[in-house]
This record gives sequence, C-alpha cells and structure tokens, in this order.
Amino acid sequence: MTQINVNKLIADYPLVQDLINLKHVAWFNPNATTTEAGLPYVGLTISDVQDAEARLNRFAPYLMKAFPETQATQGIIESDVVAIANMQTALEARYQTPITGKILLKKDSHLPISGSIKARGGIYEVLTHAEKLALGAGLLSIDDNYEVLFSDKFRQFFSQYSIAVGSTGNLGMSIGIMSAKLGFSVSVHMSADARQWKKDKLRSHGVNVVEYEQDYSIAVEQGRKEAEQDPNCFFIDDENSTTLFLGYAVAGLRLKKQFAEQGVIVDKDHPLFVYLPCGVGGGPGGVAFGLKLAFGDDAHCLFAEPTHSPCMLLGVHTGLHDGISVQEIGIDNITAADGLAVGRASGFVGRAMERLIDGYYTLDDQDMYNLLGLLNKTEGIKLEPSALAGMTGCIHVTQNTNYWQSKGLSAQQMANATHLVWATGGGMVPSDEMQKYLAQAKLS
Repeated sequence: MTQINVNKLIADYPLVQDLINLKHVAWFNPNATTTEAGLPYVGLTISDVQDAEARLNRFAPYLMKAFPETQATQGIIESDVVAIANMQTALEARYQTPITGKILLKKDSHLPISGSIKARGGIYEVLTHAEKLALGAGLLSIDDNYEVLFSDKFRQFFSQYSIAVGSTGNLGMSIGIMSAKLGFSVSVHMSADARQWKKDKLRSHGVNVVEYEQDYSIAVEQGRKEAEQDPNCFFIDDENSTTLFLGYAVAGLRLKKQFAEQGVIVDKDHPLFVYLPCGVGGGPGGVAFGLKLAFGDDAHCLFAEPTHSPCMLLGVHTGLHDGISVQEIGIDNITAADGLAVGRASGFVGRAMERLIDGYYTLDDQDMYNLLGLLNKTEGIKLEPSALAGMTGCIHVTQNTNYWQSKGLSAQQMANATHLVWATGGGMVPSDEMQKYLAQAKLS
C-alpha cells in the first residue's frame, strides 16, 4: 500500500481537511452522471437482479418453515414503508429548514430474522451458496419445492461445510443465524465495536463468535485466513461480493411495487431522494444500484457516514477508493454507529457506483443519538444509532439549492419530492440496550 502524503492530499482536496477536523461535511458529487451512462461501470445488469429475486422466491417456502415470522409475507423478507409526518415537523423545527416534499421511512430496521438491512444481502448470499451445494450434489432441483431443505437430511448435508465472515455486527447476525439454521458450521469474526448483545444472540443460535480488539478490517482479514485453510469453508466477503450486492439490489425492484401500491409517484416532476447509511458500502451500494434500475434518473441516492468513519466519502472524493483509510489521515474510526465503523471502503462498490451516487455527508454520534430520541418521541419508532444517519439527508438536499438545480429540478418539482430515509437496523435491539441509546439523546 502506497504511503499517503496527507499534506499533498489536503492541497489537492481541501475537503479532506474538514474530514480530519471532524466537521459536518456535505459533498455533492460533480462526477455523478445519468443512470444510462453510469450503469455499465457496475458490471451487473437488471437480469442479474431478477435472477436474485427469482432465487429468493424459490427459497420462500423454506423460509416460511424455518422462520415462522416470515409467514405473513409468504417467506419474502421485506419491510414496510411508512410516513413520518411528525418527525418531519420536528426536523424542520430542529434545523430551522422547511423541508420540501414528504419524508418516508423504509423500515429495514424491522426485517425478519435479523432485524437489519443485512437480512437482504447476508441471507441471500448464504442461500445462494446452499443452493449451489445442494444442486451440485444432486440433492435438489430448481423445480423442487424448497421446503424440502427444512429437514434433517439437508441439515446433515450442510453440516459438512462451514461459512466464515468478518463483521461489525449486523452482517454477522444475518449470516450466522441463517447459516446455523441450514446446518452449516459458521464462524463470525467480530470487530471491537460489535455490540455484546449481538455476540450473545449469535452464540444462542450455535454460532462460533471470534472476538477481536481491533477494527473491522482485521476481523475480515482473519476470517478470510481461516477460510483459506479449509477447502470446505466459504468466506463471505463484505468488501467485494457481487452476490451480497445483488441481494441488496432486489430492494429497488420491490420498492417500485410498494410505491405503486401506496400511490407514491416517482417521475421527473416527483423526484425521489434516498438517504442510505454507509459502512463498507455493500448494502447502500447494492440498494442504490437497484433503485437506479427501478427509477432511473428520477432517483437520487446519497450516502451518510459518521464524522469518525467517512471512508466512502474519502475514497470517492480523492479517487483513491480502497487505496486509503480514514486512519491514514488521522481519523480514529471510533463511533457509536457500530454498523458504520469502517475505516476503508469497498473498492468494488466505490468504483462501481461512483458515477451513480449524487452525494455524501457526515454527522456525529451525538446527532445520531438525538435523532434516535426524536424519532422515538414523535413516531414511537426505535432504531439503533447507525440507522439514524440517513435522517438529516433531506436537510442537506433542501438547503443546497445549487445541487438540485444542477439536476434540472425546480422549486415546484422539489415540493413534490419524496425523501426516503433507509432505516438500516434496530428492530432486535434488547430493551435495556435501547434505553441506554435513548438516554444519550438531547432533545432540547
């Protein structure tokens, strides 16, 4: 890895100094292009996403059996979209900014099985691997009812194989719970910032949790090393996996159907702005790809990161992507937003999506706690800190007139906008933990 000359970096990219100073930053990407021009750089197509959706549909009968909580949605792991009008009023007062349009919340925080956005990509990748093994062994046909997988026969078969992953928490939860249910031996390598309750929950499902005193990158590195030593061990790579990415991307096609059912219009005169909390980048990158496939240029995606872990903003803004970490410019990567505590962004996602993401912004831990308390007070919805990162996106977009005008949008079109805050986790936080989060909030 090349040594970073921080002074030269600041001279070339003055915004880096603001990142080093832990300032709240909003950067609108001048290289963002049309959907048609940007999509070829991803290396994946809508047919890949449709293939992923079809695979999830095949597994739906199994999921209904294995996880009865999915029966209400016929084995489809999906979340609600809800209006948060009271929160919108509270945000306008708090930031003294009239928000044009309407704010909605996408409750991936309450997805079944693991209670976070990672239930999309993480579970999908485990299912993809299980299907490949079962098909390869001649035990399963694509035309079968996948309910047959919920049996001792298949659990015995999968027990010959193992799965490993490195995680700050939520991805490990999704992969650990799903893998163990199928019968795999699974190890989750957890970084220092992972919450104790997540480790405890995994262990209660029979998952081997390996703990580290270092951050996310070390947990991933060690997980990868373990997998390399065992030919029957499959390593799930959050930084570079196109399978994970496609699992997330299915959300875009499903959101289009949800909006149609709810009467939410998305077109040139009714733009959609989506705010996605970003850690290593796989989850928000995959969702943004799906949204671009579903809505094209009428969808505008922004990534939100903690001031102490702005790895994607740093990588994309400087063009160095995974060639630079926040630690190399003197930022500590320590944040209460455990799912976002990543120092080095995914090079795959950064390069694939850099032309399709409109902007990036940062906020600090206290902001997230405050917003967490405000959402609970106004709407009775409880999220974990990292899931609140998307909540101030609408403030940045509304205030940055030059940005939306550069997209050819008028004040009238902005008045018809939909602002979708993607709530990434929190549905399974134990009540005593949630009380600790709420106690950190300053609402006045």
